[in-house]
Amino acid sequence: MSVIAQAAAPRRLARSRFTFDRLEVLGPLFIMPAILYVVVLVGLPFLLALYYSVSAYSIFNPSYTFVGLKNFREVIDSEIFRRTLANTLIFTISAQIIGLLLGKIGAMLLMQEFPGRRLARALIVLPWAVPVSLATLAWVWMFDSLYSVINWTLVAAGLIDAAHRPQWLGQEDLAMIAVAVVHAWRLFPFGVVIFLAGFTSVPQDVLDAATIDGAGFWRRNYQIILPIIAPIIMIAVIFGTVFTFTDLSVVYLLTKGGPINSTQVLGTLAFQVGILSGDVAHGAAICLFLFPFLLVAVILLLRSLRRREI
Repeated sequence: MSVIAQAAAPRRLARSRFTFDRLEVLGPLFIMPAILYVVVLVGLPFLLALYYSVSAYSIFNPSYTFVGLKNFREVIDSEIFRRTLANTLIFTISAQIIGLLLGKIGAMLLMQEFPGRRLARALIVLPWAVPVSLATLAWVWMFDSLYSVINWTLVAAGLIDAAHRPQWLGQEDLAMIAVAVVHAWRLFPFGVVIFLAGFTSVPQDVLDAATIDGAGFWRRNYQIILPIIAPIIMIAVIFGTVFTFTDLSVVYLLTKGGPINSTQVLGTLAFQVGILSGDVAHGAAICLFLFPFLLVAVILLLRSLRRREI
């Protein structure tokens, strides 16, 4: 019996090896963790938000009574929500534009040869490496009404009057500029990395031929380099838009949506209504307004990307 068992063991091992060598088994096996991750951490919370949004659930009255679209109608009728929606679009678009422009300038500088270029490339990722709470607290000090280093610099340069210093986080228009700048600062390393990858993919002989033909700096940048790296930039815009649209950390830590809801975005409003106030049903309804906007934005950007590839 022991001889038969010893003979069968190598056959079972060989059969299992053969099974794991088959692509139709190996492929699903490798992709299964990613699918589980999406289902557990994205799919289930999304379905739960749908369920809560059509109920009357709150932490004070945990009732799952079906109320239909009543929560969505009440959210849309709210003036604060309409202002929040406009703020979210302004915040996302302005942070994207500033972040990508700074990223392009930073990448162009880092493409040049200069002493300490490797150190500069390493330091450029600091906004990513520093925890967002710590970095935002530093920005709170820089925007402080009394100790702002920005105001001190502007006064020293003679650009503003010391008696009329701007209240960066206390005035409605300046507060929106402040949160957009801080978020663009967080996007800056991502923009630099994307543009560096794009610039290095442009064939040098194409640039040399354009230079010989008399193309200057602007013509090379906007008629040769930009069309070549456009698909890479489009991917950066998609990721940046999703990242900015769903982010609440910068706004909540800097202004908590104030003053007078001037910097309130969908993420902070949903957090304040659903978590801090305990009105889970309305908080879930506010969260779900993120989905159609992001879906439309991503579809439009992917269509544009596909046309360019064709």
